[in-house]
Order: sequence, then structure tokens, then C-alpha cells
Amino acid sequence: MASDAPYFITDDGLPWTPIGHNDAITWPDLSPLFRRGDMAAVERHLLGLRFHGVTCIRLMLEYCHGEHRYLERPAGHFVPNMVRLWDDLFDLLERVGLRVLLTPFDTFFMWIRWQRHPYSRANKGPCASRDTWLTCPDTRRAIKNRLAFASDRWGGSPALFAWDLWNEIHPAHGGNDPTTVAPFIDDLSSWLRAHECERRGYANLQTVSIFGPELIRHPSLVDPIFRHPTLDFANTHLYEHGTIDDPRDTVAPALAAARLMRAAVIASGSSRPAFDSEHGPIHSFKDRKRTLPSAFDDEYFRHIQWAHLASGGAGGGMRWPNRHPHVLTPGMREAQRALAKFLPQIDWSTFCRRNLTDELRCEDPGVAVVGCGDDAQAVAWLVRTDAVSSDGTLRPRGNAASTTLTIPGLAKGRYTIVTYDTRGGKVLSRDCVASDGGACVVPISPVHRDLAVAVRATA
Repeated sequence: MASDAPYFITDDGLPWTPIGHNDAITWPDLSPLFRRGDMAAVERHLLGLRFHGVTCIRLMLEYCHGEHRYLERPAGHFVPNMVRLWDDLFDLLERVGLRVLLTPFDTFFMWIRWQRHPYSRANKGPCASRDTWLTCPDTRRAIKNRLAFASDRWGGSPALFAWDLWNEIHPAHGGNDPTTVAPFIDDLSSWLRAHECERRGYANLQTVSIFGPELIRHPSLVDPIFRHPTLDFANTHLYEHGTIDDPRDTVAPALAAARLMRAAVIASGSSRPAFDSEHGPIHSFKDRKRTLPSAFDDEYFRHIQWAHLASGGAGGGMRWPNRHPHVLTPGMREAQRALAKFLPQIDWSTFCRRNLTDELRCEDPGVAVVGCGDDAQAVAWLVRTDAVSSDGTLRPRGNAASTTLTIPGLAKGRYTIVTYDTRGGKVLSRDCVASDGGACVVPISPVHRDLAVAVRATA
């Protein structure tokens, strides 16, 4: 990570941004890994991701909605076919140049299908009940054993971005007691860090993810998720009811994501990266059995990723596909590529952002603004709120006029202003303005649908 800025850098000191999504070893793009069914197809898929600017995918070591992808069976015995699958995948990721955010358990299907899971006492596993995952000593030892195996085998790979130590940690995993969460993180995080340092002299980055609405139901979880001293970055899953999880248009969910990420950025503090590692129309897909139309979903996806970045999140967030088939669309891939092409406009390794959404002002009253900045740089995303069509997508406002954006906090000096077409992935304009150290008024191209703005001090 950058020493002071809340973003990531490589070992060479270069900015690195997590652009990606969730995938799974049973979903169409990666399923050919099993028993080496079609390794060439998986490599082509990963190369396609890299071409579209993807840098990272989020995966679970086992995805147990069926019976044939358990990493351990029985508990403590690592299944050779699955170990070989992960050996092969890490080899491919290294070859292609992608990284993985890796979480050891699929806690969603593990909870739903608990009586079949190898950790269940019913299957001679260590744990009597799923509501003691966080507190049972025997289960804790099994969790550490899995992490030790994974770390010893794959923790030295340059393809490993970080450990998501526990997917969507929840009070229900500890007897519906939110006070069980922090001690679990304390123990697991400290133990893994010591284990890796002893074996390699360094520890991989760590985080713990949470289903976002639980932060509202249990505010005491904000501290261990966003500020835990042994974790390296903060991670949340943006599934707000009625907007993100069941979208009726493509603007309201993005503004909801901006509001939630503003809270996450503030809670994380000025130097800790924060980002969303799951979002998507889960209620539409899982409960209402509806796959969103591609054109609508592409815009919904694109708007959320720009709201996420402009709010101060690292990258554009990581979509859970929630589609049939369970993959991202070509339009979403193009949106990721457009985001990747924008990133060099900002020096992320020195960007000590704070969220400015409540302080930014656009002269056009039909435009909402999301943004963040420090005294030398700023990022903003502007989106029309007065041009939503009957199908929920934005229709272009052809008569929109050039406007201005007022940005507070920029130090006295000259700045390069870049406006960016988020749909086409190209620069619309490049201008220079001066700031007197107060609020800086920046000229902006007409906002026909949405656009991004990058502000950077001129050397």
C-alpha cells in the first residue's frame, strides 16, 4: 500500500488499482479448470480480462453450492483435484499478470447447505452448529489449518493481492452476538500475519468483508470492519435494499453507492484504502428471478463504478454478476476498460483524498456530483438526474450547455482539468485553471448523460 495515501502501490512503487469483479470456480469462465477440462479457454478468458483493464478478481477457495468443489473432504484432508485446480489457476494468473483477492470460505452456501459441509459435526467435522463458526475452538483450529495450507502453498505467489479472511462476517456466525466479531478478527488476523512472517519474512495484505446492511443493524461493527488495527484495508458489500439490490433506474443505485462509499471512506480514515468487493442486483436476480436487460445493466454497472471511484474508493468496486449466465456482459468489460484508461490522470500514490460530495457544486441544476480530493488533486463524477427515460436508463440531454464545477480545498496554483467520456473511454477536453487557494471554479463540458473529471496540479 502507499505509505500515506489510501490507495495501493506495487513493490516497485507504482500505483495499482483493483479493477475487477467476483468470479467462481464453478461459473462458466473458470469451470473448465476442474480436472483440467480446457485450460486454454481459461487462459483466453484471463487474457481478455487483462485487455479490458481488469487487474484483480475476487474468488473463494471453495464455492459449495454443489457437492464437488469442497477444498477439504473430510475436514483436514485437502482434495487433490481442488489443490491442482488452484495450482493451475495461480500459474495462469501469474502468466497473464492478474491478481486475486482470496477468501477461504463461501459462507453463503456454507450456511445454507451446512448439513452437507465437511466442517459440520454431522459429517464428522469440527463444528456442531453454524452459529458457532466464530466461537468454536475446534472450528477455529480448522480455519487456521486451511489458511496455513493456502498460505504455505500460494501465499508467496505474486498473483495473490490479499486475503479476505472471512466472507461477509455476520453476528449470526457467532450466536447473533456482534461482540464475537472483533475477537475472531483479532485472533485470525494476528495468527496469519505471524505465520506468514515466520515463513517468508512478510505478510500478505488482509481485510474482512461484510454485508453492508449489517453495519446499519449493528453499528458496533463499523470499528472492527473499517478500523481494525491488524487489517490493512476496509471492505464492504454494497447491497442497499430497493436501490442497488433491485434497481428501477440506473441513477438512484449509483447515488446510493456514492452515499454508502462516502460513509465507508470517512469511517476508514484518511490513510486506509476502502472499497466494495461485492455489489449487484441480488434481489432482482435471486429472489425475483429476473436478469436485467443488458443495456440497462451495462449502464447500471458503469454508473456504480464511477460513483465508487469518485467517492474515494479504490477502483470501481467488484460486481457479483447476478446474471444468467453468471458472467459480466461485454458492455461491462468495456466499462472496466474505460475506467482503467482514466486512472493515469491522477497520481494515486500521493492522493490523500477526502470525500467532497457534500461540498461540490455544479452550475447545472439537473446534475448530481460525486467527488473527492486533497489540496493538489480531485476526482468528480457528474450525472444527470433529470433525464431518466421510461426504461430507467439515461436519455442524452442534447441541449445541455457547458457548465462549471466548484471544488473546495485546492491549494493556490495552476491545475490541469480533464473531462472524460465514461461511455466511450476518451478525453473530452483538457484545460488549465488557476486556484487562489479558495473554492476553485472549473469549466466543464456539457453533461449530456454523465462524465468524469480529473483535476491535478500542474508541475
